[in-house]
Amino acid sequence: MLAGERIEVPTDDGGKLHAELFAAAGEGPHPGVVVLHESFGLNADIRRIARRFADAGYTALAPDLYSHGRRIVCLSRVLVDMVAGRVAREVGDVHAVRRALAAQDGVDGERIAVAGFCQGGGFALVAGAQPGFAAAAVNYGMVPEDRAELDGLCPVVASYGRKDKIAGSNMAARLEGHLAGLGVPNDVKTYEQAGHSFFSQVDGWQGWLARMPSPMAVGYDEAAAEDGWKRMLGFFAEHVRG
Repeated sequence: MLAGERIEVPTDDGGKLHAELFAAAGEGPHPGVVVLHESFGLNADIRRIARRFADAGYTALAPDLYSHGRRIVCLSRVLVDMVAGRVAREVGDVHAVRRALAAQDGVDGERIAVAGFCQGGGFALVAGAQPGFAAAAVNYGMVPEDRAELDGLCPVVASYGRKDKIAGSNMAARLEGHLAGLGVPNDVKTYEQAGHSFFSQVDGWQGWLARMPSPMAVGYDEAAAEDGWKRMLGFFAEHVRG
């Protein structure tokens, strides 16, 4: 999968993130999508997903969240923050990427969504509670226990797999409860036949690791993925494209 145009995103602390831009074809201004990667990082699969958004008319910007400083230190910090629920730095980085996307020629800065997968889904959800995003796609992402952390949340479309015993139907049920209590427009669906990362198609060592038996039942599921895409793009058409 060909990489996008590489850009540098300035962060609030004076650092920078690497990101790749996948521009929608034709005359703009186009809506945009910030695409947040799984724990494997910005790889060929996330590029495939970002390019699919671009093919659907959304200019997509996919950051490498592990590039905010020395890679091994940054990778460890992001993973620890995710597990501990301390995601203020990561959410700040996500909004820095949103601002960078909004500043691109041919992008309508008022029509930007965020779409996250696995750990990126959890970051997308919390980032969507701060001003700036028109909608959030949360794909098998973790959900805070405290509903107050999601005050101000934008409209949400979310997908989970029933076979995923870690971030599956339990997270979907929690999210549905929070969204109902907050009065947030939403579309949350649990796919009975799918496990974790059912959108992802990864090769090499990442694919081998993903296919190892685990309580998350990791693996691509074409039926769930294609229905998930249909729901995401339909939801974005209503709440982002306008």
